Amino acid sequence: MNRKWLLTILIFLGLVLGIVVGHLLHDDGFRRGDPESVHTHATVLAVFDFLGFTVFMGLLKMLIIPLIATSVIVGVTSVGDFSKLGAMGARTLLYYFATMFIAVVLGLIMVTTFRPGEPMAEQAAAQVADDAGGDETSWLDALPFGGAIRALKTSFVELLADELGLPAAEESGVTDRAEGGLIGIAKNLVSQMIPQNIVAAMSAGQPLGVICFAIFFGVVATFLGQTAQPVVVFFNAAFEILMQMVHVVMWIAPVGVFALLAKTIAEIGLRVFGDAISGYMYVVLGGLAIHGLIVIPLVLWVFGKCNPFVYLHQMRQALMTALATDSSSATLPVTIECATESGVSKRSAGFVLPLGSTINMDGTALYEAVAVVFIAQAYQIHLSFTELIIVAVTATLAAMGAAGIPSAGLVTMVIVINAVNGSLAGQGAPPIPEAGIALIIGVDRLLDMFRTVVNVWGDAAGAKIIDRYDRGNAE
Repeated sequence: MNRKWLLTILIFLGLVLGIVVGHLLHDDGFRRGDPESVHTHATVLAVFDFLGFTVFMGLLKMLIIPLIATSVIVGVTSVGDFSKLGAMGARTLLYYFATMFIAVVLGLIMVTTFRPGEPMAEQAAAQVADDAGGDETSWLDALPFGGAIRALKTSFVELLADELGLPAAEESGVTDRAEGGLIGIAKNLVSQMIPQNIVAAMSAGQPLGVICFAIFFGVVATFLGQTAQPVVVFFNAAFEILMQMVHVVMWIAPVGVFALLAKTIAEIGLRVFGDAISGYMYVVLGGLAIHGLIVIPLVLWVFGKCNPFVYLHQMRQALMTALATDSSSATLPVTIECATESGVSKRSAGFVLPLGSTINMDGTALYEAVAVVFIAQAYQIHLSFTELIIVAVTATLAAMGAAGIPSAGLVTMVIVINAVNGSLAGQGAPPIPEAGIALIIGVDRLLDMFRTVVNVWGDAAGAKIIDRYDRGNAE
């Protein structure tokens, strides 16, 4: 058995054992026994947190920024002709926009067909009918997880304001702040693309600024020709060294994946599938499965001219890492390694994949579309075809603004809700309460694991497709 197969098997075993052990640790008897058992439970979770987040995720995150910088510079300088770089960039962005929009439309079709929010609305209908005011408070009390929503509402609003860089305000001002927040998000994205201090951006782990700086650096280095050749050679060597470091870190992956999954499942359990929210989960997971196993392979087969399932198999280590880490950014080093080993050129992988880990979020876009319509259904708010179009467009754009970190889509989802509410207000219809996002917080982490896999798979497929066109132009 070769070493790559051995590593794959070990990672898969880590996935399975992590789920099993995590489910056992989530058992109420285990967590609520005598004080010694409770202490043991807490200690075990602390060990898992250390192995999974401190060690494994720490090593991966340590490599992200230097790998992004070197891979993009190598990718840009290896293109040579600036016009070819422009063509590669245009194809990459077209692929990203197209696949995310397809994912959003797929999600909308599924959530409007199966309507998972209606059973929750039916449970609340009796109480709401008795409430002449029909205010949001009675909705929160009536809906499943109503108490949890009430408890989480304030903390979520504060988190939202902090993430969007909005000023602190009372809860009653959420909608107004969100309306200004759309412009704030655009300014925030541009400020990330053009950081005032690139060193500070690197230390803060802001990949978008690093990518833009690296593209600028690589383009100028290309124009300088032989003068910049020593620098180009340096970055090529640095890229190779970093890839070898990734290869070494991957041998820790089985333990890291086990620890990450065991801790995650121990905290949320697997019983959520039996709760009232299960219909929503099945729609999200079904949409992700269709997009990941049918749509992306079809696009890859048509435009990449390769067997998509062979390539899917070649990317297996990156996809399993994505499942455990919930982060396309943290998975980037493994994605680049798997893609280059499968035949994608360093030039294409170095340019397409870092950009994809930042702005290409197929799974997140699908999830946000489904979640917003689901919340509307739970609150018995009818969305017309116009509102669904608004959801499709804004979910695509909001997903591009979501960071490649766990549960980032929860924060950007308010942009979609606010855009829909603007249309509803014009019709005199009640708005979708932002606090309704708390309905899905309890199961978000579990769904995030799977949508991250789709995000990474979409990035990998894009690299393969762009590489095919790039090689064709080079011949």
